[in-house]
Amino acid sequence: MTKKPTMSVLFATPECAPWAKTGGLGEVSAGLPPALYELGIDIRVLLPGYPSVLDQANGLRRIATLPAEFGLPEAAILRGRLPTGLPALVLDCPPLYVRPGGGPYLDERGLDYADNALRFGLLSRVAARLASMDSPLGWFPDLLHCNDWTTGLAPAYLQSGLERPAPSLMVIHNLAFQGIFPLEIAPELGVPPAVVEAEGFAHWGRLSFLKAGLYYADRIVTVSPTYAQEILGEHLGCGLDELLRTRRDRLSGILNGIDTAIWDPRSDSFIDRHYDADTLEEKRANKRALQIELKLAEDDHVLLLGMVSRLTGQKGVDLVIEALPALFDRPVQVVVLGTGEDKFERSLRDAEGRWPTRMATVIGFDETLAHRIEAAADAFLMPSLFEPCGLNQMYSQRYGTPPIVRATGGLVDSVGDFSPEGLRDGSSTGFVFTDPTATALLETIDRVLATWSDPHAWQQLCLNGMARDFSWGASARAYIKLYEELCKRGEIEAVEAGASRG
Repeated sequence: MTKKPTMSVLFATPECAPWAKTGGLGEVSAGLPPALYELGIDIRVLLPGYPSVLDQANGLRRIATLPAEFGLPEAAILRGRLPTGLPALVLDCPPLYVRPGGGPYLDERGLDYADNALRFGLLSRVAARLASMDSPLGWFPDLLHCNDWTTGLAPAYLQSGLERPAPSLMVIHNLAFQGIFPLEIAPELGVPPAVVEAEGFAHWGRLSFLKAGLYYADRIVTVSPTYAQEILGEHLGCGLDELLRTRRDRLSGILNGIDTAIWDPRSDSFIDRHYDADTLEEKRANKRALQIELKLAEDDHVLLLGMVSRLTGQKGVDLVIEALPALFDRPVQVVVLGTGEDKFERSLRDAEGRWPTRMATVIGFDETLAHRIEAAADAFLMPSLFEPCGLNQMYSQRYGTPPIVRATGGLVDSVGDFSPEGLRDGSSTGFVFTDPTATALLETIDRVLATWSDPHAWQQLCLNGMARDFSWGASARAYIKLYEELCKRGEIEAVEAGASRG
């Protein structure tokens, strides 16, 4: 730690890369805590003991046993170290977390585990207990940092009789996932009958973990400033916009960062040729290598578009599929890596069969290929209908691969649309469009092609993106400001040169 600890924080999460990761939350949980630690926060990460966690975490030792209560089973707390060196608190409860096959939330068939309410009810309950004077650890955090619906009951538990509970921060990574369960499960979770129908728990006749978190948390944060405003409206409020509007004075947005050590074209072990802002021409070697690997035509004179995504409607995959026939009337190749809805997987495979030298589809998740696409593509497709934050558009800019994004959420907060003025002042780093249509996407790609045909303009656009700082430092400082406000510390000594409570 570079600073004397200014406060202590318990960071409760359902996943943390590389031990457990299904998406962006796993990367956030791996990246934000170390940045907070470097700025003087005594932070410990609490996550469930899935098989992947127990297999990868060396040297775990039991430090506490938690008795069964309500309908929740007995559990243990194991202490270890994350690969970053930070303390990890692993919630060990084999009946709930050790499952053959599957992942943190879904079984091997891709279906929700039937007992997810208990699995994440226990995580929430333990997080709340460890954030109060009822903790068996002898370590009492100043604040509980909760992530998504899977820890949503924790703020409610903190207000249910625990001794000297810490204040809580509820972070929304995606409002669409809310943890909805039958009200009948409430007694097993320890939710008193008198409050089962209360405003903070019931949601259209069911129990909502996320609603409880939003109702009871002391502060709410989303993962980008624009998304914080979008969810106040009916369109993206996912049925919780009315509640969020009543708490808008407690709601703000902080843009996520990325791991700039892992995502660095100067040292990325997955790519064929390293490069930086001074050697951007080396990027062409990565493009040629990917064309060979995926059996595309080896052609420097086509615009290679990359896309790494969950294949769902949210990600605008249907816009891309609809645009493909017209797109291939242009000098363009497309590479898609992802997994998701069957209809999208089938359509993308069919497109590969129809245009085998112009289109490559890889179904699944491949970390190595994801890096290779970022380094090889000329531009990156990310036409999401909504995007709380997004990370790939940040990776792309770091790799000199201008992103093509729709104006929503974290995409509009992190990508500057191309303009001659923006090119000169450094604010243009990609291409942004508004209408969620294939026509608008094609028109934007025509803008991309026009800019790409001007080597000087294209190089400057790439360099603008590579100059952006998407490291976790700025995000961590913003979180610390909120922590200080929640802990009512007032004005304190800056935790980093130039940073103060303000």
